[in-house]
Amino acid sequence: MSLNHVRPWRNIYRRKSRQIMVGDVPIGGDAPIAVQTMTNTLTTDVVATVAQVQAAAEAGADIVRVSVPDEASSKALKEIVRESPVPIVADIHFHYRRGIEAAEAGAACLRINPGNIGDEKRVKEVIKAARDHNCSIRIGVNAGSLEKHLLEKYGEPCPEAMVESGLEHIRILEDNDFHNFKISVKASDVFLSAAAYQGIAEATDAPIHLGITEAGGLVSGTIKSAIGLGNLLWMGIGDTIRVSLSADPVEEVKVGYEILKSLGLRHRGVNIISCPSCARQGFDVIKTVEALEQRLEHIKTPMSLSIIGCVVNGPGEALMTDVGFTGGGAGSGMVYLAGKASHKMSNDQMIDHIVEQVEKKAAELDAVAEAAE
Repeated sequence: MSLNHVRPWRNIYRRKSRQIMVGDVPIGGDAPIAVQTMTNTLTTDVVATVAQVQAAAEAGADIVRVSVPDEASSKALKEIVRESPVPIVADIHFHYRRGIEAAEAGAACLRINPGNIGDEKRVKEVIKAARDHNCSIRIGVNAGSLEKHLLEKYGEPCPEAMVESGLEHIRILEDNDFHNFKISVKASDVFLSAAAYQGIAEATDAPIHLGITEAGGLVSGTIKSAIGLGNLLWMGIGDTIRVSLSADPVEEVKVGYEILKSLGLRHRGVNIISCPSCARQGFDVIKTVEALEQRLEHIKTPMSLSIIGCVVNGPGEALMTDVGFTGGGAGSGMVYLAGKASHKMSNDQMIDHIVEQVEKKAAELDAVAEAAE
C-alpha cells in the first residue's frame, strides 16, 4: 500500500486479492508487488541460464521464469532450480507433460496458457502434479493465442474474450479444489491489456500478474510498459509485474523497479532525480548521470540523489533528497546533504565525491534499519 497522509493525492489503494506463495515469495494480499523477468538462453544450457538467473536476481528480480519447450529442458530445469537464488516459474506451452515434468523438477510455479495447453483432462493432470509438488500455477491468457471458440464467438481478440478465457480456466482449477494460482491477461496493445486487466480484476480475487506482452525494444517497450502497467498499478491493480523487452532480462528488472519506484510501491537502490540539461548547466549533466547510474548500481538501500545543472531548480530539488549536487560557476557546485547546503566541490572531483557520499548515507540508513529490527 502506498499511503501518504500529508499528500493524499499520492495515495494508491491496492485491489484486495488473496495471497498465494510462489516458492518463498508471497504474492497478493498485502505483500510487496513482485518483480519478475524471464531468461532468453537455451534452457538446456544450464550454465548460461543459471548465470542469467543470478544476474537478474542481483538486479532485484524476485522471481524468474524459464521456458520449458522439450523434455531435455525439463531435465535441465531440475539443476537450474537447485542453483537459483530465487523461485523459478516454468513456462509451459502446448505440451502438458512439460508441466508435469517441471513440477517434478522443483519449479515453484507453472505458467500455462489456456489457448494451447490442451483439453480439460490434460489440465487436470497438470493440476494434480502442481498439488503433489506444492507448486503454484499462473493462468497466462494471451491475446495472440486465444482459444478458437472464443475467437469464433467474439470475432477478434477483445477484453471480453480474454476475461472469459481466464474465468473458464479459473473454473477448472477451482472445480479441482486448486486455489494456489494467479492470472494474467496480456496483449501487446496497451488499450486491450488495460481493459482486460480491469475486467479480470473485477471478476476474481486471484492475484494478478501484470504485463504488456511483446512490448518491443528497450526504449519503445519501456514506454509502452510504463504507460500500461503504470496506469493499472496507479489504479491499485497488480501483484506481480514483468516488463517484456527485446533486451537483456536485467534491463526488464531495472525498468520494472523504476515503474514501481515512480509510484512509491517499491523502494530499492538510488532514485536519481536529474535535469535534462540546458545552456545554463554548470557541468555535463548527461555524462555525469550516466556515470553515476553505473557507479551506484551496487547500492540496494532505498535513497534519493539529485543532480541538477544550475541553481534554477537545484536547491529546491536538493531539499527533498538525501544527497544532492547543484551546478554553480567557476568549475564547481554545491553538495547538499539531507536537504541542506553542505560544501562546495569541484566538477572534476564531484563524481567520486558523490559516490562516497551516497555510500556513506546508505551505510547510515542500513545501520538505522538494523537497529530498528
